[in-house]
Amino acid sequence: MTWNKIKCNRRELQLVGTLNGGQSFRWEYNKEIDEWIGVFSKTVWKLRQDDDHLQYKVIGTLLNKTSKTTKQSCDDEIFKNLLEKYFRLNFKLSDYYKEWSEKDSLFQSACKQFYGIRMLYQEPVENLFSFICSQNNHISRISTMVEKLCKHYGDKICDHEGTTFYAFPEVEKLSNPQIESELRDLGFGYRAKFIQKSASQIVEWGGEEWFKSLQEMKYKDARLELMKLCGIGPKVSDCICLMSLNHLEALPVDTHVYQIAAQNYLPHLKGKKSVTEKMYSEIGDHFRMLYGDMAGWAHTVLFCADLKKFQQDENSEPKEEKPRKRKKK
Repeated sequence: MTWNKIKCNRRELQLVGTLNGGQSFRWEYNKEIDEWIGVFSKTVWKLRQDDDHLQYKVIGTLLNKTSKTTKQSCDDEIFKNLLEKYFRLNFKLSDYYKEWSEKDSLFQSACKQFYGIRMLYQEPVENLFSFICSQNNHISRISTMVEKLCKHYGDKICDHEGTTFYAFPEVEKLSNPQIESELRDLGFGYRAKFIQKSASQIVEWGGEEWFKSLQEMKYKDARLELMKLCGIGPKVSDCICLMSLNHLEALPVDTHVYQIAAQNYLPHLKGKKSVTEKMYSEIGDHFRMLYGDMAGWAHTVLFCADLKKFQQDENSEPKEEKPRKRKKK
């Protein structure tokens, strides 16, 4: 199996901060061979980089069995397009980094180490239920829960090197009434109810078509619609808007983002015990005024820079280690 290539300078895409920075929970890094393996779009991928290319292998896929949007076989061009969309490679990130650096000295400092941080364009169903799992949770348990959802309710993609890989389940499967009790038995706790109830609501409201309608709405309208789902609050709603609905101005405010804002931009917010609705809006609006309509992407670079696991010599690239979740407030 040969490696395919997409022309992409390493400075335009940093896999470490992008795949290991709390956006997705289905990527693993093999330090010995400097490769990533993960699942998205019902496909198992291996990724690696050289200075001028993103290299990939497709280990297994279900797309040729499930694709409803094209009659073509899933050839290399289709996989190339999927990766380009996933990493939003149509954005020349260096231009945006230059613009954000001119507006903000803190960003200018952070981007020296955290170059090439991409906002992944994720599938809404997986994104939403992954972040339900993330509530009041730590990263290893979030990843375990996501994999349990896939193993018990997703379709098998393939076996590779002793591991069986599964696609993320369709929302219809998660909407079945018995799912709540099954997930409680699997250790999901109160999140079991949130998963089943919100899945049922999504199916009732139109499934994939409902998500498409949210993409076409204005950001704040889409955010309010998402918050009608069982167990979805402001932060998770903003994560979904930002990471899978193309509302790049959405800005999830958690403990890290609050501390960044209070320490560097809004000193009157220092010392608060919790983030109120008013504070949440003030922090988001501040960054939107500062960075513009891609504020959510820009703030993700600051978020990565604030994670302790990435803090080291400013001239080096972040080390690979298990990611840490965004804490819910």
